[in-house]
Amino acid sequence: MAIEHIFTIFNVVRIFVVITIAFFVALVISPLWLKILYKYKLGKQLRSADKAPIFNQLHKKKEGTPTMGGVLVWGTVVVVTLFFWLLSHFIDGFWSKVNFFTRSDTWLPLGMLVVAGLLGMADDLAGILRVGPNGGGLRMTHRILLYIVIAAIGAWWFYFKLGKNEINIPFFGDVGIGWLYMLFFMFIIVATSFSANETDGLDGLAGGVFLTMFAAYGVIAFDQGRMDLTVFIGAIIGALCAFLWHNVYPAKFFMGDTGSMSLGVMLGMIAMLTNTPFLLLPIGIIFLFESSSVIVQMISKKLRNGKKVFLSSPIHHHFEAKGWHETSVTMRFWMISAIGAIIGIIIFLVDSKIPPLMK
Repeated sequence: MAIEHIFTIFNVVRIFVVITIAFFVALVISPLWLKILYKYKLGKQLRSADKAPIFNQLHKKKEGTPTMGGVLVWGTVVVVTLFFWLLSHFIDGFWSKVNFFTRSDTWLPLGMLVVAGLLGMADDLAGILRVGPNGGGLRMTHRILLYIVIAAIGAWWFYFKLGKNEINIPFFGDVGIGWLYMLFFMFIIVATSFSANETDGLDGLAGGVFLTMFAAYGVIAFDQGRMDLTVFIGAIIGALCAFLWHNVYPAKFFMGDTGSMSLGVMLGMIAMLTNTPFLLLPIGIIFLFESSSVIVQMISKKLRNGKKVFLSSPIHHHFEAKGWHETSVTMRFWMISAIGAIIGIIIFLVDSKIPPLMK
């Protein structure tokens, strides 16, 4: 028991050390990245007033604000992860225990983080340069196709390489669904990626919501004993804190698709790694609100001759249009996200204490 306590203390220290290092690495890098963004005028281009009049009116003053701030998050995670991995390979002993880049927990997540981040960056650049179908980067249908491709790679790896074919339903236990697991996996990744993209619309909103969600999944991974995954999540949290340092109102830069796509994919990936996809409902409650509002708005305009349910969508723009200040929307959504995260953790902890035979 004493040895178990020592290992627990060591892992807790390891998590907070990595969070701290990731925070300061990102904080040091951020002025350099900001300088590059400003130098090359890599600023956000808004949709035209005729296509999105309310949105354009609310955010016209933000046009030209640098985007692709999400590079700071996933780039820092890559640097910190590989730094500890290199230490473990070139310096024997202690550093091998600190390394968290492992096949079982972090190889695939890190790879998908980079791939999604680079694809998102390409979309951001297309928007800045006004190339693409509408001169503003990829259409949402094209983005969803990208999400599906990324999700399909992950689904194949989980099903064929890791042998996963069960999903956990809280209070009911694991349910085997065979090859349908791949379709379910793809749905989760596409849903979190799409929702992340829609949530990224106000200063600090997506970053703060991501912070509470990753923190919740950090607790879940820690309770499951997946320490390398927990440390990896800690690196994301540390980098996100540094990103928010510059992204809260008034934002010096935006997350961009490179951030929302990479972190959205990562959230879904971690939910599947911990086999807790249904906990995304409470933990990702803001994501659910945001994506649902967009879908409802699209269906309403399609079936009701252009009539809208919301003044503007996603729903955070609706509240802005009703007169809420941007910071009020952001802070209230943060609070709702935190409450959802706490509820998700409680459901997980209660469910984990129920003996399998009682489910």
